[in-house]
Amino acid sequence: MGSCSFLPVFFFYIALLINLCVAGDPFVNYDFEVSYITASPLGVPQQVIAINGHFPGPTINSTTNNNVVINVRNKLDEELLMHWSGIQQRRSSWQDGVLGTNCPIPPKWNWTYQFQVKDQIGSFFYFPSINFQRASGGYGGFIINNRDIIPIPFDTPYGDITVLIGDWYTQNHTALRKTLNAGKDLGMPDGVLINGKGPYKYNATLVPDGIDYETIEVYPGKTYRIRVSNVGISTSLNFRIQNHNLLLAETEGSYTVQQNYTSLDIHVGQSYSFLVTMDQNASSDYYIVASPRFVNESLWQRVTGVAILHYSNSKGKASGPLPDPPNDQYDKTFSMNQARSIRWNVSASGARPNPQGSFRYGSINVTEVYVLKNKAPEMINGKRRTTLSGISFVNPNTPIRLADQFKVNGVYKLDFPNTPLAGAPRMETSVINGTYKGFMEVILQNNDTKMHTYHMSGYAFFMVGMDYGEWTENSRGTYNKWDGIARTTAQVFPGAWTAILISLDNVGVWNLRAENLDSWYLGQETYVRVINPEATNKTELPVPDNALFCGALSKMQKPQDISLATPIMGNASKLFFTLLMIIYSLMLL
Repeated sequence: MGSCSFLPVFFFYIALLINLCVAGDPFVNYDFEVSYITASPLGVPQQVIAINGHFPGPTINSTTNNNVVINVRNKLDEELLMHWSGIQQRRSSWQDGVLGTNCPIPPKWNWTYQFQVKDQIGSFFYFPSINFQRASGGYGGFIINNRDIIPIPFDTPYGDITVLIGDWYTQNHTALRKTLNAGKDLGMPDGVLINGKGPYKYNATLVPDGIDYETIEVYPGKTYRIRVSNVGISTSLNFRIQNHNLLLAETEGSYTVQQNYTSLDIHVGQSYSFLVTMDQNASSDYYIVASPRFVNESLWQRVTGVAILHYSNSKGKASGPLPDPPNDQYDKTFSMNQARSIRWNVSASGARPNPQGSFRYGSINVTEVYVLKNKAPEMINGKRRTTLSGISFVNPNTPIRLADQFKVNGVYKLDFPNTPLAGAPRMETSVINGTYKGFMEVILQNNDTKMHTYHMSGYAFFMVGMDYGEWTENSRGTYNKWDGIARTTAQVFPGAWTAILISLDNVGVWNLRAENLDSWYLGQETYVRVINPEATNKTELPVPDNALFCGALSKMQKPQDISLATPIMGNASKLFFTLLMIIYSLMLL
């Protein structure tokens, strides 16, 4: 065959290969080197967990249906897992980065996470999930943008700004861990950070000299999307920008009915998007404030985060008192009513063109009900522990999902109670047996004296009700069955309850936990096991080739193989090049 006659065939295969290699959803790739650095966010040198030498870490910027590949190199002196909070990894809990589903990454090892942000949009964050490491940093923002063909329910903002707020201690995570292990409370934090930096010196008595503060620069007349996440340990924070309205537009993957707030309470683990128009004069800069809530405000006054909003034509520095927080000392319903006012925008498209409100959650029959009640920490087997429904969760040596995959018996029990235990609390690896394609009602009852938030991996749930007192079946009459917000992290006020509804359509083993880091660390969590009873490979992705093994499966672990850390897109490119060379060789025959 002559070379000319081979050309049409050659180009046909070239076109076919190009289609095979690039026709799927796009990939976004990140390399994370997780290490310690010395930093002084509150003016005191301390050990901080950085990513690529920076604290906070980089913001992951992706788009609906992207395949996200993050190669993590653990340069800490202890094991590591990275968790992608609020990212609903469809059909794969293998990449969730929590102890119930993944073995930790050993020190000096690489491990590559790969998952698809399928049919999802919104504002989220990531963090290290074990060993209390989030208290030392290692966190960053995670954005999922709409595809171009799906409209957003507001004019495209001029800029997109990520703001990470959270309480902070000048002791590192290992010291804080020892305090908890010794049966003590952590006590009042030393400050509140905004994007990893301490407060602007708004008060010479409360703020010492030499603290680096965050400055956000903007142009007058422009509207910005400001994404705010509370990445702290246990403190609810009120977020506000002096003289500026916060137009709430989205929370954790759901567009909201757009409402103006002068300030909003953001609880631990929660994320919000605000549209903020720079419509003030530029006589001076403006304060950005994150101050503690539900505490003794006079005692906690020094624990306040302050950043600066700087107009490009500003004529001077911010000065004077901070804008006031909500004055609800004698009205405990203020913050709850604010939370109830956040509604789902049922006329807006989400990640797909169909309206978000097309899912009529209020008309679906509930198949299972769980009442999860917490209490203040209590002694169990001589240890100070936290509980959900009388059970303090013990993480197994062999992750639950791996135990299922390789048929390791005795790792956990599928006996988590539907209602709180009547007897003494106990420490167990007790898991909720979720029904695939069921519809679960969960009542979170907070019998502690402090604010709590709860998060569930793998799902956005519908927040349908909250109130003070004990939940009863009559409480269902107060549920919002039309436009309750769908989100991943719910606040539960002290002495109150919050009800959520969950459509169990995502196969896997999913973490349900207290987002308050101290309560989580001491045992306030469980897992919901959702398994398709039919033998099929279509509802869950297979165990990844680079899976780590530990516990009863430790002998299966092979030595570190860097080649397994190569992103799939890189493999596809190699395949394309190899096949191209084969076809070219055939053409020369």
